[in-house]
Amino acid sequence: MVTKIILIDLLVERSEFGHGGNQEVVYPIAKFGPVEVILLTPQMQSEESGLRAEEEGLAPLSVLDVPKWDDEFPFWQECKLELAGNTVNFGRFAMPLHGEDERIANWIQRISPDAVVCSGSRRNVSTWEGWMDGAASLLRSSSMTGIPTLGICFGHQLLCKSLGANVERADTFSSGVWDLELTDLGKSDVLFSSRRSGINDSPVALYSHQDHVTSVPDGCTLLGSADHNKVTAVRVNDDQGNPLQSWGVQFHPEAARARVNRAFEWGHITKEELDSFQRDHDGAGVLSSFASVVQANLT
Repeated sequence: MVTKIILIDLLVERSEFGHGGNQEVVYPIAKFGPVEVILLTPQMQSEESGLRAEEEGLAPLSVLDVPKWDDEFPFWQECKLELAGNTVNFGRFAMPLHGEDERIANWIQRISPDAVVCSGSRRNVSTWEGWMDGAASLLRSSSMTGIPTLGICFGHQLLCKSLGANVERADTFSSGVWDLELTDLGKSDVLFSSRRSGINDSPVALYSHQDHVTSVPDGCTLLGSADHNKVTAVRVNDDQGNPLQSWGVQFHPEAARARVNRAFEWGHITKEELDSFQRDHDGAGVLSSFASVVQANLT
């Protein structure tokens, strides 16, 4: 069985944290079998391709459909890799940009993904751009329809904002590795059921952000906080308060040590950032836990 993932790919111009980070997200899912990754880049696609997506469902992107493409990372439409001993197909597709939940939900249903993930971004939720309407609607809709959903850093902020939370820009950038203090519900949550190497059995997480979610969205549960960031991990609930398979995390579980080191070699992060990221963190365990949720839904 092929697992199908929608991945909102917002760091495409940072190849090591973008395409490389995507591979880290997909790797634990690929342990269970082949994977099809539907890459969406709403920040770069044309309005016309969004209309075509609504008509066709899966509408492949060509270089002509991405007028805002950052050529720092060459455009490709398809890429095939072997991860964890299984084939993973990455393909770029268009998505509707209008942000109307009912129509977005219908589009998601046509594609029938097994999971939805939203990456970090160099953009800012605190400085809203038009394409974010569609991406926010996609996260909100996938969450409410029970599809396993994970928002990472910007994705966390976008998910929380889509559900009514406040997102504010801090005066300074937060870059480093800190313990995540789990709430009682966070301690028992499946997302944090893997390795927790910090003080008092807490997960250790890597952060790189300046926007902060400053309120817990209505209908969500706070799972964890860090010293510098209070709304660090949340889980979305349904209208009756029952937990859905949808999470937002402010940290970067995909930032493996090798990715960080190569990002520095390629000039994508500073020496100061590199030094702040040297402590080991438990992100791989978080991604493995999410992969287990996805797999459980397939069996």
